[in-house]
Amino acid sequence: MRLLAAGGTGAAFAGLLPGTADADLGEIVVIADVTLIDGTGAAPRPGVSVVLAGDRIVRVGDAAGLPEPGGARVIDGRGKYLVPGLWDLHTHGADLEEVVPPLHLVHGVTGVREMWGYAENRATKAKIERGELPGPRMVLASGIVDGPVTLLAPPVLHVSTAAEARAVVRAEKAAGAEFVKTYSYLGPDAVRALADEARAQGLRFAGHWPYKMSHLEVSDLGQHSLEHFFGVSVHCSSRRDEILGRLAETPYDPAAPRVFFDLARRLEFESVTAYDHGRAQAYFGRLRRNGTWHSPTLTINRVVTQPAETRQRDPRLKYVPADVRESWAKGIERLAPKTPEDVALQERYYQETLRLVGVARDAGVGLVGGTDCLNPYTFPGSGLHEELAFLVEAGLSPVQALKTVTGDAARFLGREATSGTVTVGKEADLVLLDANPAADIRNVAKIDTVITRGRILDRAERRRMLDAVEAAANRPTATAGARIHSLARRGCCC
Repeated sequence: MRLLAAGGTGAAFAGLLPGTADADLGEIVVIADVTLIDGTGAAPRPGVSVVLAGDRIVRVGDAAGLPEPGGARVIDGRGKYLVPGLWDLHTHGADLEEVVPPLHLVHGVTGVREMWGYAENRATKAKIERGELPGPRMVLASGIVDGPVTLLAPPVLHVSTAAEARAVVRAEKAAGAEFVKTYSYLGPDAVRALADEARAQGLRFAGHWPYKMSHLEVSDLGQHSLEHFFGVSVHCSSRRDEILGRLAETPYDPAAPRVFFDLARRLEFESVTAYDHGRAQAYFGRLRRNGTWHSPTLTINRVVTQPAETRQRDPRLKYVPADVRESWAKGIERLAPKTPEDVALQERYYQETLRLVGVARDAGVGLVGGTDCLNPYTFPGSGLHEELAFLVEAGLSPVQALKTVTGDAARFLGREATSGTVTVGKEADLVLLDANPAADIRNVAKIDTVITRGRILDRAERRRMLDAVEAAANRPTATAGARIHSLARRGCCC
């Protein structure tokens, strides 16, 4: 980052943000003569200057028409590329405060959807909002709502009846949940009641495929997103009714809850050989009409479909506390394929998942990018760079992939008026890159500067933050906390 001038409020830019007194603008920052990729899906636009006043964007226009910057802080954007701050819409572990929130910011992730709401995560969000802790903007789920049998360690909100489901929705809204997170073993009556109560309370619900129902049923009930692409190959298969019927008639075993999950996964792996184009088009068309989005979380899907040893020398592990590293190693050893036959089976499934993501995109189904970070070998922040690369591998262009984690993410969250694109009046969450991500999506990792809530994180500050994360992760007393322990120890997505 090259600073051409510094200091002052930049009187030349007074009046650019209607309704705001000049004294309230805060520091004026000019990103001058940059190539803009604005998050709308439009092609890169060279020769743009973007002006920030405090935590807002107040001008986006041709560099040639920029007023004299006066005392504003100017960042030289020549040869660089500006994109909106990135949103990871499936994350965990925000309460690991010295590790997870800063790792997001350092890698340009300025907003997250935290998918497991509990008291510690609510406290972390409050600290970020008060400015006590650097971290991304956070949209926070309820606690995870599941049936009386579950794959999860506590804390889980167990629901057996419609009345219990309604009570949980009301209680979680009162606790500050912004949507309700549903899980795999939730029963049909509870799902229907939860959907109805969420609607009455002005909340959406999102989460896993509840195995005793079809995607079409929960989409018709208003499920906002389906996570991990679980069950998509089944619903696009000529074997759909057979497989759904078998899952419906197979009971959950409280003494061995993973047995059912393993059955469902095996049937998914088998379903990819029975693709039915007509069924797929009808399926994706119904989701599109209902406004149900997919969050494929290809990052965790890639991890769990490869042999365990492919991940255990990742240099990013130095930023992960030892107890989490240990739980990751145990979790992935349990879940990853081991025999050549299993490796081939799961690789075929993963490749079909990639193809179906492209089919969903072509059918007009909304896609958002998420990583499931803090599950095994799924890293906060940098994991979203991997997700973008996988989306491109699935057939999206680099600009389309970027849109899934910027403009589309904001639209999904209902925050399009304030976030997601580089537009006047929106939040000053931006990432300045050294190379063109439209030419190679991997260039999204070549970060010069992150701007979060108007705060500039230059190379030196980001290096300092990474060093602090590494030190915190490797202190003898470092701990992830019981909930993150249980998350990684399970070895499956949530």
